[in-house]
Order: sequence, then structure tokens, then C-alpha cells
Amino acid sequence: MSVLRIVLCCCALFTVTVQAKPAQRIVALSPHLVEQLYSLGVGDMIVGTTDHADYPQGAKNIPRVGNYAQLQVEKILALKPDLVLVWTDGNPPADVARLRQFGLTVVDSNPLLLTDIAKELRLLGQLTGADAAAEQQAQLMEQGLAELQKNYSDKTKVTVFYELWQQPLSTVAQKAWPQQQLELCGAHNPFADAIGDYPQVSLEHVVASQPQLIIQPVSVNEPRTLLDWSRWPAIPAVKYQQFSQLDSDLVHRTTSRMLHGVRQLCADIDKARQFFAKKS
Repeated sequence: MSVLRIVLCCCALFTVTVQAKPAQRIVALSPHLVEQLYSLGVGDMIVGTTDHADYPQGAKNIPRVGNYAQLQVEKILALKPDLVLVWTDGNPPADVARLRQFGLTVVDSNPLLLTDIAKELRLLGQLTGADAAAEQQAQLMEQGLAELQKNYSDKTKVTVFYELWQQPLSTVAQKAWPQQQLELCGAHNPFADAIGDYPQVSLEHVVASQPQLIIQPVSVNEPRTLLDWSRWPAIPAVKYQQFSQLDSDLVHRTTSRMLHGVRQLCADIDKARQFFAKKS
């Protein structure tokens, strides 16, 4: 066996043990890892995954071996995988440690930045022998992000409120995925410097921030209740009906599909930008 060192993000170096041959039986322990493997044409190698892995359609038929709270270690062992892909922030550390203790080849997924998606695609390509497909997808991701940066970096900022959840009212900040996307699209998030990546906020502070656009990500796979903003008509976004209801599966999952979601987000922000430019 050979050892490969690959940088997955700007701040973490992972030591990845790669088998002499590409993996054939994979347990992928997050929805985004399953989706990425399918995008590389190797979804049929997945023999086990966790709850909420629902894209593409074929992913719904993969046996479930746990969720964010607990992994069924014995069931994973019974599947005899030659590769286990784990999500650093989404799998129980104690269960992941047990998988390593049993001698399984375990590789961490820990994308922190938008640019890490391309890096992870290349890593998955190496692990599965799908290098060519991975390189093609990685380049498309990098080129797409660069194009968005070029198109929106110098545009007038649009003040937005990102309604991550309605009860308790929560938003995004710091280095959260949606916050990075807002910055890329030329949006101003008044709560960007709040404590934590996904802070709770008060309605009073949202009203005071006077957002021009309210973003409410939704998913057909996980329905949610949206806040009824009509009670606060003094908010510009409410007064002029400037809302964006993005597909949360696109903008919240760290996959190549995220590029489509970010493009839509940027387009919605730009639409609000143009609307208020005409009113000024």
C-alpha cells in the first residue's frame, strides 16, 4: 500500500492511505459524498450510506448504516468495504475512531471553502480510479467560481437576510457555506460577524438591518415552515416583495451541483440590486 498526502483545505493536511487498486466497495457516510461519487460515475460502488442521502434517485436505494448521531459500526463491517469516506463535521467522532480501530481504510471529507469542492473531487477521483471525470468536474467548478467572482465582485452591495431557520430564527455568518456564497455574489450580510457560523438572531435586529432581499432556502426533501414576513412591512424586502427561495440542496451541500445554486443566488441578488437601483 502507498501513502498519499493531499491538502483538502487551506488549514488541514490529511494523510490518506490509498490501496494499490482503486476502491470497489465504498461506504460513503454523508449525502454530499454520495452525490459526488455519482457525479464521477462510480455511484454503483457505494454499498452503504447514511440517512438523507437522496440524490440522485439511485442513492435512495443504498442501504443505510447510520446518521449524524450514530453509525452502525457492525453493519458497516459486515459490508466489507475497502474504503470508508467520513464527514469530519457530520459523523460521530467516536464511531469513526472505532472504524479505524478495526483496520478499515477511512478517509476524511472536510471541505471548508468553496474552492475545496474541486480539491475533494480530485481526491475522490484518485481513490476510485475516476481521475479524468474528477479533473473535468473540478475544472468546471473552479472556472464557474472564478466567473462569478469576476461578474459580481465590483457590483453595489445588496443588504440581505438569510433565513436559515425560522424557529429559532437563525442565519449565517463567519465562514458558513452560504455566507461565502453571499460574499461571492456581492451581498452584504449585517450578521456576517456574529459569533458562530449559524447564529440565532432577534426579529428586532433583522428589522433594524433593513434587508433589501430575504433569502429563504427550501427543499422538497425536507419541508420547512417559512417565517411570515408580512407583519413587518417596514422592511424594504417585504415592502417590495423581494424574496428568494433557493433549493437548499443546491446551496447547502458541498457538491459540484452547488455551482448551480450559487449562480441562482447571485442572479436573485442581482435582480434585487437592479430593482433598488431603479428606485433610487
